[in-house]
Amino acid sequence: MKAAKILNASHGIPPVTADSKQAPGQPPMGATIGSNPVRLWGMSSAERLRREFVRNGVKEVRAWDGQDKGRAQLLLRTDFVFDEVLVRDLIQAPGTILIDGETGEPVGAHANAEQATSVATMLEASRIVPGELAASMRVVTPTELSGSYNHALRKRENPFLLRLTRESLPMVEKRMFAGSYKGVTDIVTKYVWPLPARHVTKWCALAKMTPNMVTGIGAVLMLLALWLFALGDYGLGLVCAWIMTFLDTVDGKLARVTLTSSKWGNVFDHGIDLVHPPFWWWAWLVGLPLAGFSMPGGDGWVLAVIWIGYVSQRLQEGYFIKRFKIDMHTWRPFDGFFRLITARRNPNLIILTLFTLLGRPDTGMLLVAIWIVLCFGVHMAQIIQAERASRDGDIRSHLSA
Repeated sequence: MKAAKILNASHGIPPVTADSKQAPGQPPMGATIGSNPVRLWGMSSAERLRREFVRNGVKEVRAWDGQDKGRAQLLLRTDFVFDEVLVRDLIQAPGTILIDGETGEPVGAHANAEQATSVATMLEASRIVPGELAASMRVVTPTELSGSYNHALRKRENPFLLRLTRESLPMVEKRMFAGSYKGVTDIVTKYVWPLPARHVTKWCALAKMTPNMVTGIGAVLMLLALWLFALGDYGLGLVCAWIMTFLDTVDGKLARVTLTSSKWGNVFDHGIDLVHPPFWWWAWLVGLPLAGFSMPGGDGWVLAVIWIGYVSQRLQEGYFIKRFKIDMHTWRPFDGFFRLITARRNPNLIILTLFTLLGRPDTGMLLVAIWIVLCFGVHMAQIIQAERASRDGDIRSHLSA
């Protein structure tokens, strides 16, 4: 039985009452407990906690100085690394103590002003939750606080809470990096890029590179690939294209592990991702005559299939989200599997690369067009099946079940 449940059963912990909440209009303050010299992803644990606080609306953050300031306090230990979702949910849970699910050790809390000092003392010196605090505050583990389904990253995974020491640093950074990955994505991003991307992401973090810098380099490579494809130089163009797709993985992971994502960065990155693929395929067709190839029946119909198919599939995915309030690729296990290979940029690049190596870039593009049509049909079948299933009630992601 989990430590939190033992405490709850022993002390009959009541639900949060109105008395434990801060006064309306009086936001809580953030405070870090202890000092930890170990740096992860190029920053101190205290700095990471500060970023987590600020990103989730707690603007006043300091090292705990023994002063409650007459305010509710969010108190987190620097010798642990907190998944951001835990910080976000703890902010929304006044009167709560967060414990390590394995040891029962208290690691953080959202305490009112009257209890802040005693809670901070507990976090500094105690490895158990004292009975008087357990009787007056909720005591929860990470999964009890935040659940195990990450809506933003479309995956089922327990939020991480990791002890940070010099010895545990490699394991901690590996777990943090894995936690930054989406659960449903294409086959290259899911199975090929993780190991090299983790090392490049660490290098970028230590070099103080921002995610937007990485995205900017990727944008240059995207344009260079477009130009090379149009010249019929498919080999060098594919090298640029694959490096760009790799950096497209790195920039997002760098933003998540260093907590440096921004609205502009999100628009910059996703805008490029959304727009460039059909232009690449158009440039590929333009380059075929220069490379000594031609499409059967001309390239007009292939171009039409590619553009109409690309836009249509994006519309299908958007319709599914708007209609059923979940991502198309998270509904059933098959839908998640099909996202690995559906006619998006990376799976299409696999086809083009293989047939370029075989000396037939024209056949590669023909197969991409056929694959786009087939994927459109699969997505249409998914929508029809969802419409039928929704007659019996709202459909839900199998990951959240």
